[in-house]
Amino acid sequence: MPEASSGFTPPTPPSAVSPSAPPTPPIRLTELLAREELRLRRIAGPAEAELLWVHTSEMADPYPYLLGGELLLSAGVLLKDPDAYVARLMEAGAAALGFGVTPVFDTVPQALIEACDRQGLPLVEVPPETPFTAIARAVWRLMAEARHRELRRVTRAQQALATAAARPDPVPAVLHQLAAQLGGRAVLLAADGEELHTAGRRPAPDVGAALARLTRVVSAVTRPAPTSATDTVRDAHLSAYALGGGQGLVLALATDRREASDHTIAGVAVVLLSLLAAPHQGADAAGRSAALVRLLLGADPQDVAPLLGGAERWTVVHARRSGDGPVDPLTAGALGAALGSALVDAGRGGDAVRVLVPGDERITPQPGWTLGASAPAPITALDLADGQASRALGRAAATRTPLAHHHAGPGLGLTALIPPDQAEAHARALLAPLTDPLAETLRCWLSLHGSWDRTATALQVHRNTVRQRIARCAALLDMDLDDMDVRTELWFALRQR
Repeated sequence: MPEASSGFTPPTPPSAVSPSAPPTPPIRLTELLAREELRLRRIAGPAEAELLWVHTSEMADPYPYLLGGELLLSAGVLLKDPDAYVARLMEAGAAALGFGVTPVFDTVPQALIEACDRQGLPLVEVPPETPFTAIARAVWRLMAEARHRELRRVTRAQQALATAAARPDPVPAVLHQLAAQLGGRAVLLAADGEELHTAGRRPAPDVGAALARLTRVVSAVTRPAPTSATDTVRDAHLSAYALGGGQGLVLALATDRREASDHTIAGVAVVLLSLLAAPHQGADAAGRSAALVRLLLGADPQDVAPLLGGAERWTVVHARRSGDGPVDPLTAGALGAALGSALVDAGRGGDAVRVLVPGDERITPQPGWTLGASAPAPITALDLADGQASRALGRAAATRTPLAHHHAGPGLGLTALIPPDQAEAHARALLAPLTDPLAETLRCWLSLHGSWDRTATALQVHRNTVRQRIARCAALLDMDLDDMDVRTELWFALRQR
């Protein structure tokens, strides 16, 4: 016998919705009851229920035709045993029962009211003047409105997350925006469980422990593991998502509520974080970055030149975040990508980054960073370029400019008149009493026109330290550093080092 139907076609079920769009959210029974034109009245069972469908059936046992989540509408044509009938509806996962009075029953049977109260199924009285199709249309309109709200929410979240991903600190910015959009806690974890970034309020200890356990479900890199997992602890909804890229990174979320579009919004964040965390030039990126570190730490350039590709000239960039705090590898990698290079060294005390940029392209300022750039140099002179970039960064910090370039000598004037070997010999003899730190302090101090504060900022030392070093230089050189002729001669000598 075919199942009777109201003719209402429900919205697409959540399981069939495209992953790019949020599923249709369920409709709360209270929203439907609030529609005054329907004159519906709950007379038994709990007040809260979520409706996914509307279905009409006059079968004695509609169980085989139910999917779960239905508001089942019936006039009780074949109702014989209310307890058994309600039990089958509960077993099928029906959300609520709407019982239409007349023509079969003048009132809702008391036995049905008691069965629904006893088994916890919401029971709604449908008056004679309200057609079942009107209820179906009302649910459809409520679903359409909820769907529209969810789409707008997802669109706003996508825009906010994309904007966050374009910031100088994209990974923490995306996490903070995600936590704000979902109203909870967002954590990015490494494969070993270390928290790399966090955003949002910290959950209760037991919720945090449950979230840590959940992340281990999806973080396995040596065995098959699901890409996502969910759990609920008390009133907290927990989710964990494995990021792409094979690095074992996991995004973990803890929220007080779970909306239909949360999974879609989290999916957007997963894609963005996977892209931000992925190596920018494939599997050999780690080897190339290691080559950079070896070069700048003094390895023989000829040993690592083959790893750096075909570029003949390179620019060394030293960078420091405009704000306080250490720079993590993901944020450093984002800076390298913005400068067009995957050769990034973020291991210098946690607050400075070095990037090796191929070619002669002029470096441009980057929002949120203070940069110092060397002159383009061959591989064999990268150690000198490293020093140039360091001094340029110090000058940029001291003058509060976002970018400073090393200015190579023009090859004209006094320098061009003196043979290089004689100039270098004079510089070695004149500066022989000075150690490298003293000579670098003197060079920086002269380049900043004798400013104690700017020199201290450039060298990241206290201004009294600068004063002591400059006084020590004057004593060792036995020169009056207030004399302009002395300063000029020392500047010329320091330029030959």
